[in-house]
Amino acid sequence: MVDSDLHPPDIPSVPVRLHKGRGATSNIAHRFARDARGAFDDGWDTLQTGSVEAEQGSPPATQVIWEDCKSAISSNDSADIPFDHSINPYRGCEHGCIYCFARPTHSYLGLSPGLDFETKIVAKRNIVAQLTRELAAPRYKPSHINIGSVTDAYQPVERELQLTRGLIDVLARARHPFSLITKSSGIERDLDQLQPLAASGLVAAYVTITTLDSSLSRKLEPRAASPQRRLRVIRSLAEAGVPVGVSVAPQIPFINDDMEQVLAAAREAGATRAFYTVLRLPWELAPLFQQWLQAHFPERAERVMSRVRDMRGGKDYDASWGQRMTGSGVWAALLSQRFSKACARLRYGQERITLDLSQFRPDFATGQGRLF
Repeated sequence: MVDSDLHPPDIPSVPVRLHKGRGATSNIAHRFARDARGAFDDGWDTLQTGSVEAEQGSPPATQVIWEDCKSAISSNDSADIPFDHSINPYRGCEHGCIYCFARPTHSYLGLSPGLDFETKIVAKRNIVAQLTRELAAPRYKPSHINIGSVTDAYQPVERELQLTRGLIDVLARARHPFSLITKSSGIERDLDQLQPLAASGLVAAYVTITTLDSSLSRKLEPRAASPQRRLRVIRSLAEAGVPVGVSVAPQIPFINDDMEQVLAAAREAGATRAFYTVLRLPWELAPLFQQWLQAHFPERAERVMSRVRDMRGGKDYDASWGQRMTGSGVWAALLSQRFSKACARLRYGQERITLDLSQFRPDFATGQGRLF
């Protein structure tokens, strides 16, 4: 089992294979696996140590795995998360973001947080019906719900499955406020629903833009929309009257250093709120991210991880509340100052967009409504 408070074992200096359209370079063993396998140079020059194999052939295919969920709404009591409840129609994410803190959750399914996470997508086929039941339950009390807080609700499979579309329909009928966070242009499909909800103070959207560098973005988040396309999404939402914010997350030392430029571009496009987090490397994500560094930025890999550990008390990751999102130490403080000064200059609000809870009508969730 991997101990998240310890540095991962040394990564063998063996060839790293790049997979077209995918972020991870391997199917790293999950922490519950009894066996772990990897390439090994036996001294017969069968491996060219330290080399990187170029992208070849077709990308690994995506497989959808159906799941019947027991609940649609997840709760949290975390002091550093600004919403109490969330809905995630998918487990795993095709976007393939190498930095995704949710990757280790695939371990609970007996799957790898590496390539499995971005190719084996679990879709909760009954989630719309389950949400309808939960909203109509007599004891349910409305609170801020966020859709897509763990994995992107508008990842490519949503185009066909339309689970997110169904969730929005239920929430709209019940007049339940909610927010969405995405890095996909797919959200524009649902503007016909989001626009009237926004006019009633029932919805807000947040778009993640990690960097404006398209070349870097293709390495970090290979199947997400380009940075320029995401700016167009912000503009489309703003023009439709949907309150929209920007997430400049995660901040990765010596990798994406254009935070101020991202904030300025998003503000010009219509974003009115902003927030950020620093890179989080729980469990298997630490060695997986280091494999990615060796493949794409070998000359700065050691420096990147040294700075990450500076922010985490000498460890790859510190899950303590109040620090896991922002880090600690000199570099974390400098990053916070940069963000605050940029937001002040650009007149961003840093508080979350307030939504109206008073309009909730649980009996409308089922489509029945009231007779009197």
